[in-house]
Amino acid sequence: MPAPLSRPLAELRVRRLTPADLVACADLCEDRGWPRDEHRWGLLLAAGTGYGIDDPGGGQGLAATCVVTSYGPRLAAIGMLLVAERHARQGIARHLMLRMIDEAGDTPLSLYATSAGLPLYEQLGFEPVARAERVTGRFVPVNGGEHTVGVRPATAEDLRVLVQLDAEVFGVDRTHVLARLPAYADQLRVAEDNGRLVGYAAAWPSARTQVIGPLIAPDTRTAQALVTSLASASDLPLRADVDARHAELLVWLKERGLRTDSDTTLMTYGAPDLPGDWTRRFAPLTVAMG
Repeated sequence: MPAPLSRPLAELRVRRLTPADLVACADLCEDRGWPRDEHRWGLLLAAGTGYGIDDPGGGQGLAATCVVTSYGPRLAAIGMLLVAERHARQGIARHLMLRMIDEAGDTPLSLYATSAGLPLYEQLGFEPVARAERVTGRFVPVNGGEHTVGVRPATAEDLRVLVQLDAEVFGVDRTHVLARLPAYADQLRVAEDNGRLVGYAAAWPSARTQVIGPLIAPDTRTAQALVTSLASASDLPLRADVDARHAELLVWLKERGLRTDSDTTLMTYGAPDLPGDWTRRFAPLTVAMG
């Protein structure tokens, strides 16, 4: 049962989160039945700007969080909008989102909405543009292999070209995120065509799984080769939030043991769609960063 707020919503102070809030952020995830995911929170608070509302009743911990990852004037991504169960359904999420929209000004916004959050975002003016399907499970490779695409571990020398490719596919400069990717990910692979880097993918840890993302490729065949390479180096189940428009990849993943876990709706505010080329954007780094 939610506890009544001790003061009006307009008086709730929204403050910037710091790395010192990481445990409190993870506690809030756990409160809502999500994995704690301190690893991901570390990246979000380093590459983005975290916002939080302390418990209005004077208790320990956070009542709400939100993270905004800025990609310049063309886009900012909103993620990790969470409200503690004890303060749910009292308008805090709306209060925090209105603050984010106000601070964004003319910068378009994007987010991945769960079914629970979708009505709020629609009321605030966000429009659906795509859907992501989360698949999880143990990857079962085909004996003898099935791909001839050249895939190899990324090196430090690849980073400059990788950032350039990413900017072309996403339509925004994500250098401040990708510079942290080699340290954040357990694995980072690149795909080549005649010596030219054409795709890349990473795998990083979350709740005893390996999350695949980003997954960037010129076609489904290359995306499959990148996934196969990442899966071959881990004994853990895989997880990926695949753009549902890439139906061929989703069918292929399910044929190899993964199953649909949930889905989210990709939404934008202030722009009719995301910049970049969705045909090469198979999965995001994390839905919390767009």
